[in-house]
Amino acid sequence: MTAKGRDTKPHVGIFGRRNVGKSSLINALVGQDIAIVSDVAGTTTDPVKKSIEVHGLGPLIFLDTAGIDDTGDLGELRIKKTMSALKLIDLAILVISENRFGDHEVRLIREFTRLDVPFVIVHNKSDISPATDELREKIRTLTGREVAVYSALNPEKYNPPLLRIIKEAMPPTALKIHGLIGDLVSPGDTVLLITPIDIEAPEGRLILPQVQVIRDILDNDCTAIVLKEREVDAFLRRTGIKPALAITDSQVFLKADASIPRDIPLTSFSIVLARQKGDFAEYLRGTPKIGELKDGDRVLLLESCTHNVSCDDIGRVKIPRWITNFSGKKLDFDTVAGLDSLPRPVEDYALVIQCGGCMVTHRQLLNRLREPKNHNIPITNYGMAIAYVHGIFNRATEPFTGTKEKGADLL
Repeated sequence: MTAKGRDTKPHVGIFGRRNVGKSSLINALVGQDIAIVSDVAGTTTDPVKKSIEVHGLGPLIFLDTAGIDDTGDLGELRIKKTMSALKLIDLAILVISENRFGDHEVRLIREFTRLDVPFVIVHNKSDISPATDELREKIRTLTGREVAVYSALNPEKYNPPLLRIIKEAMPPTALKIHGLIGDLVSPGDTVLLITPIDIEAPEGRLILPQVQVIRDILDNDCTAIVLKEREVDAFLRRTGIKPALAITDSQVFLKADASIPRDIPLTSFSIVLARQKGDFAEYLRGTPKIGELKDGDRVLLLESCTHNVSCDDIGRVKIPRWITNFSGKKLDFDTVAGLDSLPRPVEDYALVIQCGGCMVTHRQLLNRLREPKNHNIPITNYGMAIAYVHGIFNRATEPFTGTKEKGADLL
């Protein structure tokens, strides 16, 4: 299992009306006063994040949101931010109090269901206003679920503890991150990593996908050899070592393809990540659509992080240039960083290209791809797209598909 990055931990969202005690609840869960608590309705404006280590679950991120019953123009903006947070979470906690359960809660539950978000309903402040039998029956009838009674100010009075309820409700897919290369190697194998140190490399460190792969190699009792692209040929000649697998930065795919003998499996960091947390089968289907692009088509590139853009940025400069040269068509490109909104309707795009997604969770990435999939827009991945336009798509995906190359790649 690979180590989780800061934002790739499972996310638990706290939702509900104003003054139901959402902020008090999150403070009780994390054991710190990290969310402002006030009797004034609407104190929480923007979503607030807090990480906590939960026994039996590991690190979680709790997300406190603004009330879903906010009012006025500013309130509408807050509600919009609250609803957009649904695409970030692995589990939702719907907080109610004083036996209020109506249209606001039903609307949220419909969104949970539409986005396939597991949820728990918690009646807070139960020491002041206990949940009635009528409320319990109403929730049971509408949702098929039991309401959990709780008090953020006196949590020790209630059994089972809320954290145990969260643990039982958390989907296993949020907790278990599939290994990156464990099924491709055996203990004692050597894995060669080709990592360019260029203008895009961060100062004094490796990028996160490279670090994650190194950790996974060690977890599988293998040896990692890390080289710059210009060192590969001399290293293989000098040592006679035959790696069980070679993984390259996608932007030097052509150099790696020429340097790594054909009997050594070769792929890229981006493709490895795509299999772990992306929609790999959809990427495989969507990538060849690059060859069908037409003049005037618009291509959307999705980055999972925000970063300073260099003059030769992989997503904003190199990939558009490579695809334009490969297709010979006049194309338009849009790039969206992080989880920002799209600049135009998704139906305007002929192709979507998603990065490896090292900075987001599995659910966040799949939610990002849900809309283009629903509109039958082909999607691919940075590494797969680069391999395709360079004529080595089959070789780059063969370690995962078992589809051996027969002569030159078939485009």
